[in-house]
Amino acid sequence: MVTGLRRIGNLAAMACALVLASCSGGPEEAAAERTTFSIGWSIYAGWMPWPYADQSGIVDKWEEKYGIEINFVQVNDYVESVNQYTAGQLDGVTVANMDALTIPAAGGKDTSAIIVGDYSNGNDGILLKGADSVDALKGQSVNLVELSVSHYLLARALESADLVMTDVKTVNTSDADIAGAFTSPDVAAAVAWNPQLTTMKEADGASLIFSSADIPGEIVDLLVVDTALIKANPKLGKALAGIWYETMTLMQQESEEGQAARAAMAALAGTTTELFEGQLATTYLYADPTSAVAATSDEALIETMTRVRDFSFSQGLFGQGASSAEAIGMSFPGGKTLGDKSNITLRFDATYMQMAADGAL
Repeated sequence: MVTGLRRIGNLAAMACALVLASCSGGPEEAAAERTTFSIGWSIYAGWMPWPYADQSGIVDKWEEKYGIEINFVQVNDYVESVNQYTAGQLDGVTVANMDALTIPAAGGKDTSAIIVGDYSNGNDGILLKGADSVDALKGQSVNLVELSVSHYLLARALESADLVMTDVKTVNTSDADIAGAFTSPDVAAAVAWNPQLTTMKEADGASLIFSSADIPGEIVDLLVVDTALIKANPKLGKALAGIWYETMTLMQQESEEGQAARAAMAALAGTTTELFEGQLATTYLYADPTSAVAATSDEALIETMTRVRDFSFSQGLFGQGASSAEAIGMSFPGGKTLGDKSNITLRFDATYMQMAADGAL
């Protein structure tokens, strides 16, 4: 699901929090009305609609409608893309819910999730050689990207078997190395995301013992933007929503056009159409804006973010200055909040998804 080392990402975020004005360009600059914007993305099945839309001309259409220019920037390392956004080098970025909380929001950057695109429904999983149950993880060393959503998935799996994190030993392994590491006879357990997970499943004796499909709706993929920027530039939000849902409509079709769109996304992701279709099958896309608004407004999202923030705080991801899991405030549609209301830095904003649902873009 994610790329890179989460610990590095959070250290960068905390450094940015200390010098936020220099990282972000200051509130005056962030809130200025502009016509050119940059959105970062990294390779993941649920995010490939963005570069496809850019390549296919869908972005051009919505840029022309609103008189703006949106540059979609590929960043090969996921955490680096989130760090660049946190530092003000990007205006928005594709990011998982946990990382939106622990990197920009925890770093003091007021961030709005304006597109809730999908949740991982099997794209993240735990593999174990020689056994087929979570119980068998007790006493094992588990290779994963520490302090990432993989770590969160492991914690949730252990919880399901009445185990705790101290029942296993985690071995920090980068996403670039984890598939190779799992082929070693010395590595029996690992947590990974697609496309690595698909490859690792083929290892001799490997069983998928837990996946994100067992905790549906908890690993959520977002498009986030700087809050002050989007308030000053609502045209950006409208254009992004228009781009996203037009692309969603196309890629859901079984017509030649829909198949061609998915094939193009696969090529952009550097994989085959067959493998990409398999990854889409384990990605629950909120393909229409009505379902996205409903998911964003549901109490279940608040419950999920409570779990995510409690885990994040327990792992020290809010920094030394955070005295409790309540330190970072979050807001949701309908005026609902979680955590410190005076320090809201992560906002789930359904405004533009609702406009799309209403046909008002």
